[in-house]
Amino acid sequence: MFHRHPFLSLLTGGYLVFVGWLTLTPDALGERETRLANRLLDALHRRGIAESVDYARLEFLANIALFVPVGMFLLLLFGAGGWWLAAVSSFLMTAFIETAQRQIPGRVPDERDLLANTVGGLIGIGVALVLVLPATLRRRRRRRARREAAYDART
Repeated sequence: MFHRHPFLSLLTGGYLVFVGWLTLTPDALGERETRLANRLLDALHRRGIAESVDYARLEFLANIALFVPVGMFLLLLFGAGGWWLAAVSSFLMTAFIETAQRQIPGRVPDERDLLANTVGGLIGIGVALVLVLPATLRRRRRRRARREAAYDART
């Protein structure tokens, strides 16, 4: 599968390195970044935008968004028929990250992150399935036509 899609494999590997750097290095967000995010939320709230979003929800949504591309890349690598493998891989990847974070200073593993990352991966898988649906249907039609032609040639 990887040899057939070298650019996609490279892109996937690059994004996974980014996710690893973001999730497996000490002290993800410092006080400065947290203050910036809170100032941004305050500015939005003053304008009546996203009033129900607090810092915890923003972090949850960011975790979902981080794993949407992971789900998409895994589905594209495994193929539409391997959607379940992409889903399991997405879950196992986030479980590994949350387990590894126990040993990293400044990191706090959280079950909500496991849920958010898995949901993000599933959303990515769903988006990718929709995007590849036309090509999948074309391939199925071609295969069916070849089988029918082979059957007709034998009879």
